[in-house]
Amino acid sequence: MSATATDWFVAARYGLFVHWGLYSLLGRGEWVRNREALPRAAYAALAQRFRGERFDADALCALARAAGQRYIVFTTMHHDGFRLYHTELSDFCSTKTASGRDFAAEILAAARRHGLRVGFYQSLNSWHDRPDAVAALERPFARLRFVDRTLARVEELVRRYPGIDLLWYDGWWPFDAAGWRAEEMNARLRALAPQLLFNGRNGLPGDFATPEGHLSAPRPWRPWEACLSLNESWGWHAGDHEWKSPAQIAALLQRCAAGRGNLLLNVGPRGDGSLPPAAVRTLRAVGRWLDRAGEAIFDTDLFTWDLQTRGPHRSDWSHHGAFTASGRHLYWHVCRWPGAELVLHGLEARVRAVELLGSGRSFPFVQRGRRLVITGMPVRPPDPVCPVLRLTCTRPPSLYLTAGMRVPSVPHPHYDPCPSDLPPP
Repeated sequence: MSATATDWFVAARYGLFVHWGLYSLLGRGEWVRNREALPRAAYAALAQRFRGERFDADALCALARAAGQRYIVFTTMHHDGFRLYHTELSDFCSTKTASGRDFAAEILAAARRHGLRVGFYQSLNSWHDRPDAVAALERPFARLRFVDRTLARVEELVRRYPGIDLLWYDGWWPFDAAGWRAEEMNARLRALAPQLLFNGRNGLPGDFATPEGHLSAPRPWRPWEACLSLNESWGWHAGDHEWKSPAQIAALLQRCAAGRGNLLLNVGPRGDGSLPPAAVRTLRAVGRWLDRAGEAIFDTDLFTWDLQTRGPHRSDWSHHGAFTASGRHLYWHVCRWPGAELVLHGLEARVRAVELLGSGRSFPFVQRGRRLVITGMPVRPPDPVCPVLRLTCTRPPSLYLTAGMRVPSVPHPHYDPCPSDLPPP
């Protein structure tokens, strides 16, 4: 896929991931059948209880827009094998059981109405279908049938919903790219939908990287998307109340923006399709923050730093908060507000103006060399989520300090001369 074909994805920056299925009725996470060794027949019987009476695709997509998200990725089939769409290949699907609804079609139509790009998550694995992945691993003939059926399933999905923008593979156990016939898989699907982007979870690199549970930009850089959940579970878990705060989500967005990557933030609807109120409140609060500070998140440049080498890195760290940049603007995400005065050292650009995003307020400052002192600020944080200062510079900004009191005039390590045991920033 060409670089221009991924332009929309690189610019999107923020998306909504939705994990929902039969497992949501049990409220113990999306891997409940595997983790608890639930019998096949007992689990399959949940399909006659799964009606999604409170699932509202239009309201979900409207919420994503209000949250500032630009695309949605919907789990059309998780590893449990239950399809949330109409299929001719199985009776284990939402249109042939209690709900009688094609939830994937509802999401696609609603997303288009609300101007969202659409991705469909599809597990390659299936604990329900026969032969399953274990049989495929143990017996060559079963393997042939299993992979053939997987290819037929994903091809049917793309053929039935030709308007989707992205296919989010998952559940690639137990095979590598050769075992999944991944080259053939991608070629067959792209022949049906030339615009389709793929992630790398069928064993190939794909059009973008998908770090899960961490926000590490690939090196060398290529399009990427970090997937994390609003709490500690992907599918609905009734006992998981560890909701991330709006400030924590804002910090995740900053880190993705600095690395020119996307945040795919997950929510797990309850069994009836309704969203937990805590998730809705957080998403809306982040959306309001993006109305004020979105300039510092969307359309930003690569602005990272490294513990050992400067290399192409333009950023550095601060006790008060991290940075993003775009053109001649430096954005300081001051999540730890210090009070009426703020000092930035190491700035390799001249500053013309300092403003608080979303407020129309500007602040006086004095700059001597690479040291900038901003004064006249409110004593208390002026934004309930994260204040962001926009520093307009005379050229594209960069920051550089070391662990010494000045930058050495000879070659030197940035901070650590030895490989660090610290995690990436």
